[in-house]
Amino acid sequence: MAAYPLLLLIVLCSYNYIAHGCDEHGFVVVKPWSSEPEQAECSASFSVPNRAAVSMPLVHRYGPCAPSKSSHKPSLEYVVTVGLGTPAVSQIVLIDTGSDLSWVQCAPCNSTSCYPQKDPLFDPSKSSTYDPIPCHTDTCRNLIPNLYKNGCTDGGAHCGYRVEYGDGSKTRGVYSNDTLTLAPGVTVEDFRFGCGRDQIGPNDRFDGLIGLGGAPESLVVQTAPVYGGAFSYCLPATNGDAGFLTLGTPSAAANTSSGFVFTPMRHLPDDLTSYMVTLAGISVSGRRLDIPASAFRGGMIIDSGTVVTGLPETAYNALQRAFRKAMAAYPLLPHGDLDTCYNFTGFSNVTVPKVSFTFRGGATVDLDVPNGILLNDCLAFTESGPDIGLGIIGNVNQRTLEVLYDVGAAKVGFRSGAC
Repeated sequence: MAAYPLLLLIVLCSYNYIAHGCDEHGFVVVKPWSSEPEQAECSASFSVPNRAAVSMPLVHRYGPCAPSKSSHKPSLEYVVTVGLGTPAVSQIVLIDTGSDLSWVQCAPCNSTSCYPQKDPLFDPSKSSTYDPIPCHTDTCRNLIPNLYKNGCTDGGAHCGYRVEYGDGSKTRGVYSNDTLTLAPGVTVEDFRFGCGRDQIGPNDRFDGLIGLGGAPESLVVQTAPVYGGAFSYCLPATNGDAGFLTLGTPSAAANTSSGFVFTPMRHLPDDLTSYMVTLAGISVSGRRLDIPASAFRGGMIIDSGTVVTGLPETAYNALQRAFRKAMAAYPLLPHGDLDTCYNFTGFSNVTVPKVSFTFRGGATVDLDVPNGILLNDCLAFTESGPDIGLGIIGNVNQRTLEVLYDVGAAKVGFRSGAC
């Protein structure tokens, strides 16, 4: 993995599709989004299974379900709303399994140091529970070097933090404590986060970030005494729907008939942040592709902040060939956002092949058709590099799946049709 945590390696605006036909012989008939009016209203209803955990709605940042509306196109960033401080101030934060340290922009912060945001900045001077972490403490010293540690600030009094993401964006400021409100009556006392004073990069689409990685700085690890270090989310199929983020293990996960399938969780050496799984096969139109097991030996990181899935060379080439063959009725675009893009102009219906992942241990997951397969009329996959290297499962391909990260049990679960 790169020295910096992953955030948004690819930023694309999404087209959505409406499935309306039959599912026969490994294909689904859908209607292209271009033939449907853009969703102007939120059609979401927030509902998750009963569980001894805490859940919160998760939405597209600029869809009609977003807490604050914007003229930007819907993008593949997923956010939740939390409260920070006492009294709690609402903050719209991106969720990211590829990083650990959570942060928000803090007042005072001028336009040269912070990007403009639609929501009020968090003002630590107005929170009765805010407490900057002293520099010469174990909490400060234990920040991961080269990732989050940034020496002392405020004349040596307070702990500095710094994060640089894979897309080049950066944040730095004061590492701090305050009360985090996850839901009405559900708080995390002394939550450690970055009070951002200096931000650089294309992050002007949210107020901050919640890190869901596996290192000690993350929300998951900080709340492990209560929620056991487990969490799950479901990313909605369209910008007009809502999913959810849950801390804790779903009660349904203990039930073998719940719809969850599981695969072992892996970790890279010296990388506490990333969650990895091993692919064993890929199917298109119900047929397993001829891909040797060695093509998947590098493992796959699951990342909520990366948009499309990056497959090792051999696996990607096999998927691309099979998908193009199945979509031969539609003209390819020579210069699309990705390398397998189609011109659906004039087609009232599009027949899309099903794509399935099979993981180590036999767990098989059908990707949502078509919103878990197509993005901007393109196959939402790319080549990540040689077979020996890492792949990444991106957020497009996770849509409508509940993805459960059960760190204590060292497994990842998938449940189809969860949102």
